[in-house]
This record gives sequence, structure tokens and C-alpha cells, in this order.
Amino acid sequence: MIPTTSPFHPDNSAGYQAWRAAKLADYPSRSEDLIVELSDPRELTVAEYQALWQRIVKTNVVVYRTRLGETEDKEAVRQLSAQFGLTHLDANWLADEDGISSLTPHEEDGQKRGEFIPYTHHRIRWHTDGYYNPPKRRIWAMALHCVRAADTGGSNDLYDHELAYIALRDADPAHIRALMAPDAMTIPARVDANGIARPDEPGPAFAVEDGRLHLRYTARTKSIAWKQDAPTLAAVQALDALLGGDPPGAFSLRLEPGMGVLCNNVLHTRTGFSDRAEHRRLLYRARYHDHLSHLRG
Repeated sequence: MIPTTSPFHPDNSAGYQAWRAAKLADYPSRSEDLIVELSDPRELTVAEYQALWQRIVKTNVVVYRTRLGETEDKEAVRQLSAQFGLTHLDANWLADEDGISSLTPHEEDGQKRGEFIPYTHHRIRWHTDGYYNPPKRRIWAMALHCVRAADTGGSNDLYDHELAYIALRDADPAHIRALMAPDAMTIPARVDANGIARPDEPGPAFAVEDGRLHLRYTARTKSIAWKQDAPTLAAVQALDALLGGDPPGAFSLRLEPGMGVLCNNVLHTRTGFSDRAEHRRLLYRARYHDHLSHLRG
């Protein structure tokens, strides 16, 4: 249950309006405004830490640039994340043994990973990570670090899910009520050669926990079943239309080697790309069951 005092409660109009005004005040307008230069991601300076946190608290996402270049250094990603309270990795079955996924094309290798879009050259439509996870394994935050960029393509759009909430609520508060319903959406079971590998996962699209807003969403129609009632279908149509256009406040960028993203699992995309067998695009992805938190005084 969402507390009635929460600005995200559909009936708390005054609280919502106050939160909305603060959220939109001085919201960045350029992708460049998200970027923070880091000398050593393993040990941030006070100024670097505050610059990162300033962007996270406003937009739920920050882009960093380091001198790592094409260095394959997962530990740097892990240590950077830990400085913001991210320690509980989601060790999904496609991740590497250390819990961090190496996103690189595999569709030509005949490996199991190649059946899943993040491990191909194809575009990825709007989604939040781990939208198919059960509530106890909700993905609250993630890190994405570029080791090797594609020859062409492979850019990302980033869109604060709180801005999506504002757009939908301003259009019609009924959209929020529908998307917060406990049966608003269901991720169908995944079946493999051994039977059901993952059961159906019903749940809300928008959820609030510890005062934080979370969105579970994918634009893939084959991976999601929405509740078949008029309010839910109208809300989904409104969200699809929002994301299908040019959402105000969305950022577009291409990560180059040594660059990365820390975010509270905002909506994001990836364009299709091309690379070479001898120089495969490689990004590290770390998904966390923690929130990004301010740990320094």
C-alpha cells in the first residue's frame, strides 16, 4: 500500500504538485549536462562524488567518463557502484560468474546468450531492466560501462521514469491508478527444454517502496501481457504514445570506451549496431537490488 502522504499516491494532489514543481525545476536539457569526468572511479574525490550525486538526485541517472579506455576492469565498475550503496547484484542466469554481465554479440556463436536481444546486434526498444523479475528481486539500480564501442550505432536513449509518471498523471490520473494495480501486467512464463524456467510474473507497472518510484515496463509486445480492461489499455496506449514520440526530458548519447551510466533503473533503449569479430562491442552491465544512496556527509 502506498501511504496517502506520498506524492505518488493518486489521491494526494497537493503533495504531487509540490513534488512535481521541485522535480521539474532546473531539469537538465542536454545530454552533456549529465556527464561527470572521473579521475579514478574506484576512489572518487569529494567534488566528483557530489557532482555525480547532484545529477542522480535530479534525473535518476548520471553519465561518467573515465580514463580507463578499453581496459577490461569489472572491479572498477563494482567499486564505483559500491560508493553509492550498490552491493547486492542480481546474479541472473545469463550474467557472468561474478554477477556482472558482459554484453557482447553472441548470435553468431551458437551460444544460448545469442537468443536474447542484449547479446545481439539488434536494437532494444524502451524498457527498464529486470522487468520480468519478481518483487523480491526488483532491480532498483544499474550500472552500464562501455569497454569497446561499436564501429557504428549502439547509441542509447535515457528517460527518467519519474518524468513518464508526471506525463501520464498530468494527462489523466486514472492512468496511474491503472498502472499501479497489482495485476496491471504479467510477464509470461519462460519455458525451456526442461520445462518452466520462470513462472508467470504478475504485478504493477508503477510501484512505490520506501518512498521510491519504480517502473516495470517493456515495449516488446511478445514479452508482456497487459490487463485487458479499458483503464489499463488506455494507460498503456498513453505510455506507448509518449515513448513512441520524442519524450520531453529524454537524453540521447553514445557511450565511448571508459564511459558509463549509473541510474535508478530509468527507461532506456539501444540502437542497432555493427562491429567486427576482432573488435566486438563490449559493455559491462551490473544490476542491483539496492537504491542509489548518498553515503557521504
